[in-house]
Amino acid sequence: MMSIRSTIVTQFETVAKDQKQKLPPLEDGLVLLESGLDSLFFAVVVARLEDEFGVDPFAAAEDLEFPVTFYDFVRIYEHAAK
Repeated sequence: MMSIRSTIVTQFETVAKDQKQKLPPLEDGLVLLESGLDSLFFAVVVARLEDEFGVDPFAAAEDLEFPVTFYDFVRIYEHAAK
């Protein structure tokens, strides 16, 4: 079974390839808004992760703040999986 983080990395890589976008290194400190990835990219990733995990943490939580870094993005899904 893949970890949540590795599943997210795989989805980022797949969506980037599908959209012919260059993916920056997926390091914890990557600032998402400065990554060059657009809102469509993130919408597709979130939709695919909802299919994968059965939850959209952004729709499920009322007080959830948009993640700033890749690390924050992964942590949201790790938290939602509990």
